[in-house]
Amino acid sequence: MTTDRTGAPPAETATGPPVRPTPVSERVLAPDLARGMMLLLIALAHVPWFLYEAPAGAALLHPAEGGLADRVAQALTLVVVDARTHTMFGFLFAYGIGQMYARQASRGTAPREARRLLRRRHLWMLAFGAVHAVLLWQGDIIGVYGLIGLIMVPLFLGRTDRTLKAWAAVLLVLGALFTAVSAAASLAAPGAAATAAADLQRLSIAETGYPASAAIRFPTWLYALFSGVFTLALPTAFLIGLLAARHRILEEPSRHLRLLRRVAVPGIAAGWTTGAALALQHTGVLDVAPEAALSGLHFYTGIFTGVGYAALFGLIAHRITARGARDLPPVRALAALGRRSLSGYLAQSLVFAPLLAAWGLGLGALLSSWSAALVALGTWLLTVAAASLMDRAGVRGPAEALLRRLTYRPSPRPAPE
Repeated sequence: MTTDRTGAPPAETATGPPVRPTPVSERVLAPDLARGMMLLLIALAHVPWFLYEAPAGAALLHPAEGGLADRVAQALTLVVVDARTHTMFGFLFAYGIGQMYARQASRGTAPREARRLLRRRHLWMLAFGAVHAVLLWQGDIIGVYGLIGLIMVPLFLGRTDRTLKAWAAVLLVLGALFTAVSAAASLAAPGAAATAAADLQRLSIAETGYPASAAIRFPTWLYALFSGVFTLALPTAFLIGLLAARHRILEEPSRHLRLLRRVAVPGIAAGWTTGAALALQHTGVLDVAPEAALSGLHFYTGIFTGVGYAALFGLIAHRITARGARDLPPVRALAALGRRSLSGYLAQSLVFAPLLAAWGLGLGALLSSWSAALVALGTWLLTVAAASLMDRAGVRGPAEALLRRLTYRPSPRPAPE
């Protein structure tokens, strides 16, 4: 059974059980390589949130002040990292859904059963996110992806290319309008929204009691859960990811090199340009525009940059494969972490929260931007090393193993009517 070129689901004739997860030997390099590298950017994006005693500026919780090394760390993060990684992972999340659904269909699983499998996976992701938020990190993104999967899969999986493109265009326009309205509101009350966001996100981190911090984290996560959908950046990246998966863009990058370049270069350039403007404004080098308005534009261009990053890794994977360098230790280590990205992501919280939050050792009060960035880098390197060791031992990441077990567990079939 196959999926046709329009993406319409196959006729529901197969009744076999869902197939098992893809063996490592059959996995595509580009998504794993991208996830492994992007986990470093996620660590760099999140660690400034833990500097809970430093007054935050209007640019994504970065401290308003700092020395030269701090300003360099803030500028690099604003240009390369912030508001980019979540959309790239949103693209890859949808791409993985497209791969999973196509694989199930090609091996004889009924469309209804394949969709039931996806629904179960996304519900468990939502549960994972809730537990992660209560225990450690209110900025959890796992639950957001789960919620988006629950909403977007029934609406768009199996729709035609034209439908996906049209809705992606609609969401981009709506996102631009939302950015413009938000910018106008920020001009009416400069800095108010940014200060409120910083206070909200740092409230649980600055709490010295763990039970009290958990009580704050969960409602904060709920707010982020739904705002992650309503800001439209992730749903837009999701639609683009579904479309890319249908045409096997990352599985067969050699057939799509021109497209990958046309997506990577302008997409990254757009984001880095707005990031540079925001960095100049934030560090006081140049007065470009109101910082809150620039932050909104910076967030919006993150859609293009996140997809551009995914395209860039498609090009990198093509070059690595063409040169026969797939088995080089750095490539294998990054891909190993990418295959265990859920475990790697959760491991960051296991380090950051107890080490930096006030209810733990409270080191976040002692660090500045550059030293916090070193903590992020060191944590990521530890996860790379751990993933490499697990890869050599043939061991899956613990979070991936649990999610797969819960997703692929046998489900009772409904009785015939």
